[in-house]
Amino acid sequence: MVDRVKVAGVQMRPRILSNEKNLKRSLEMIKEATENDAGLIIFPECSLTGYCYSSLEEARTVSEPVTGPSIERIRGACRELKTHVIFGFLESDDGQIYNSLVFLGPEGLIGRYRKIHLPYMAADRFVTLGDKPFRVYDSDVGKIGMNICYDISFPESSRVLALEGAELIVLSTNWPVGAEYYSKYVVPTRAAENRVNYAAIDRVGIERKFKFCGLSKIVDCSGNSLAEASRTREEIIYAEVDLAKARSKASIKIPGEWETDRFGDRRPEFYSRITDPAQSTRRR
Repeated sequence: MVDRVKVAGVQMRPRILSNEKNLKRSLEMIKEATENDAGLIIFPECSLTGYCYSSLEEARTVSEPVTGPSIERIRGACRELKTHVIFGFLESDDGQIYNSLVFLGPEGLIGRYRKIHLPYMAADRFVTLGDKPFRVYDSDVGKIGMNICYDISFPESSRVLALEGAELIVLSTNWPVGAEYYSKYVVPTRAAENRVNYAAIDRVGIERKFKFCGLSKIVDCSGNSLAEASRTREEIIYAEVDLAKARSKASIKIPGEWETDRFGDRRPEFYSRITDPAQSTRRR
């Protein structure tokens, strides 16, 4: 069991319809992060493919299966450099397209995640809703849970991963300008309310008419900022993350007199309305 890991967050500018260019740039940044001793390297949402697609047919032209050639090249880099990478792409599987993350290590595929909450924008208007439950992957760089962008708007997404034992939650995202409050307020809140480390890695630049706000951020399990990126630059941020600290949800100031427990003090018998399907007004 590993207690600490050095995390690298790659804030980059993917180019739409340019998988090969995005892959080349990503491989360069994986090498740079590894040279700086990063054990886990995190990329933004749709970092391989870009995001602002205008139709399912267009998005399909850049999608790949999890065994596709781009993923294989990143897998090869992980094997060669003995590192771990979480990478965003549009995944094709059995005729469906998903907004996905893949988690790779030196031994190959560790896991993947398909975006469960889809806003009505860009490629998410057309892709298929994620069909797999939230899952924590026990790896050589800790117990890792994954979310994508809009998922952070639903506190249940982080809570389920924390209940499953996550020591670090990774959010790969494409925050547009105007969503800066996620970095400033929501990321620290999700970390503190679950006592879990949190890495939210955004992109920069303009893609078609959408401008993205950067501000990638890594925080500890009390919500304190460990590293934060700029609004506009491609850059890599680094932070040493204390995984062991996230394993205890209790905070004891004075034993028997001043104690809290984020999980032990929960009252789930009063929360049933949160998961009542009748409360949903989902469009699809």
